[in-house]
Amino acid sequence: MTLVAIILATLAAGIGSVWLAALLMRLGLGGRSGSVGPQHLLSLAAGALLATAFMHLLPEAFESQASAHDLFATLLVGVVFFFLLDKAELWHHGHEHSHAEPHPPEHGHEHTGHAHAHDHAHHHHHHGPRAGGWAVLTGDSVHCFGDGILIASAFMADIRLGVIAAVSVLAHEVPHHMGDLVVLRQSSPNRRMALVKVSLAGAVTALGGVLGYFLVGQLEDFLPYFLAVASSSFIYVALADLIPQLQKRLTARETVAQIAWLVAGMVVVTLVSGAAHAH
Repeated sequence: MTLVAIILATLAAGIGSVWLAALLMRLGLGGRSGSVGPQHLLSLAAGALLATAFMHLLPEAFESQASAHDLFATLLVGVVFFFLLDKAELWHHGHEHSHAEPHPPEHGHEHTGHAHAHDHAHHHHHHGPRAGGWAVLTGDSVHCFGDGILIASAFMADIRLGVIAAVSVLAHEVPHHMGDLVVLRQSSPNRRMALVKVSLAGAVTALGGVLGYFLVGQLEDFLPYFLAVASSSFIYVALADLIPQLQKRLTARETVAQIAWLVAGMVVVTLVSGAAHAH
């Protein structure tokens, strides 16, 4: 039963986020001129990730018999690990682009595995198809595989926790997949094929979920540490990737909207938690 729930949740988070991203783009949302822009989606995702990590994953981990000191150490190591992973990916893209074009990329337009719609679009404008395509899909697949393992870890602790983690992953993957679709659509005129390719990358989330189910199942005593690592991933993405993109000089109205969407992300996680708990 748990394995079935993991597969369904990872497919919903992996493929569902791609289709939701495509739908928002088709409706004209998520763009700079849309009523729901990138800043709103990033705020929503950041709120969902922070609420999931601090209000659900970490409390669940600390309710175990594991030492608080060891869990905090795992959380710290996890944050540093994801920082180094981001650095490695930035170096890889910089090295790749130095061979792909005679001039260096403009400062501030490098993208990571968590890059979002406006970053991808601007970045691709400078580098052309060689900077996107299969490189984007490969990075996306690896990222989705890791998401699947994190979701499985949450499900192994508590089904309610797994549902919350899946919703949070879906929320932060939507703007990410919008960026992927922008890159692939500009490198290929076939929009349907671009959607199929990104959906296949999203489906890799389910593979990570299945592996996570058997991995965590064999290492049940280490489950609190898996939850701490999952928390470190969510916290790092929110604080190092999403929120810095929100730290811009805005009007009072735009700032209020940004905060409202951040809170909305936290509320969504809380509502999902309550619904799952009641079920």
